[in-house]
Amino acid sequence: MLLNSTQRQKLDVSNDRDFYDVPRFVTHVDPGFIDRLTTLYRERLLPDTRIFDMMSSWVSHLPDEMKFKYIQGHGLNQQELAKNPRFDGYFVQNLNQELKLPLEDESFDAVLNTVSVQYLQYPEAIFAEVYRILKPNGIAIFSFSNRMFYNKAIAAWRDGSETDRVELVKGYFKSVAGFSTPEAIVQVSQVPELLRWMGAGGGDPFYAVTARKIS
Repeated sequence: MLLNSTQRQKLDVSNDRDFYDVPRFVTHVDPGFIDRLTTLYRERLLPDTRIFDMMSSWVSHLPDEMKFKYIQGHGLNQQELAKNPRFDGYFVQNLNQELKLPLEDESFDAVLNTVSVQYLQYPEAIFAEVYRILKPNGIAIFSFSNRMFYNKAIAAWRDGSETDRVELVKGYFKSVAGFSTPEAIVQVSQVPELLRWMGAGGGDPFYAVTARKIS
């Protein structure tokens, strides 16, 4: 196992379903991050394919002009998922308690996870599930910034630097045999740290780690 029991701990040990019980119809990153993510999706995803958007909410940041065969949503708040216009279907599941996805083997061309990987307590098991449901040569894209619900992020994430977190997600991919060498895409903020702390826009750094199912 990649993480020990201490590294998996959260400050708030209550059920995650309770924490997300009230819908949050907001975006958790700034417009610059969203634009970069949409561009990445435009570059890496193919139209008319099957997409699994895991740990999602009311918006998926997919390019408006791209049409997909099927988009399966997943998250922890039914109201948020129901409002997402891109979903053809969705389900609610706490991945820290139920580690198996109710999805067929090799049934998706891409798996997406946006600013949520920091909350996974058993990422090795979930990344194995991502591998299982991906078609051969299917791609997984995990994106994140430096924002989080601090009390719900695992200790390994809270205690690491931003560089450490990129390496952590790479390690999640490497823990599953059959993924390609993970690729990190990094776009650090050009806004001075003082201005970021004061709430200046354009301050969210962009990180994404991607890999493909190769065997």
